[in-house]
Amino acid sequence: MNFTDQLKQLPAISHLAELQLLNDKGEAVARIENKPGKIGSLTVYHALAQKYDGQITPTAAHEGLALFAEHTEDARQRPGAHPNIDRLFDIIQTNQTYNVKLVTLTQ
Repeated sequence: MNFTDQLKQLPAISHLAELQLLNDKGEAVARIENKPGKIGSLTVYHALAQKYDGQITPTAAHEGLALFAEHTEDARQRPGAHPNIDRLFDIIQTNQTYNVKLVTLTQ
């Protein structure tokens, strides 16, 4: 499946303002906002966090690369072009785990 088809099968993110990745000290080291150009990444990371008990682990990162489909190969060919995919490569390479904090929209 391509990336667009993958996204259609993942949980909705309309209730989220952003997702934060927290290091082992609880510090936010990355943010993915719910805005154009980031919605796909937010959707993937949110789905991974739900499946992996609020964490992005190396195992989750491997699954994330599969979900990003054709964009994963593009990221391999053009480092820096897809920072949220690059982060998954880094998580795998460094065997890092991040906790996920979901920031919901206020009504």
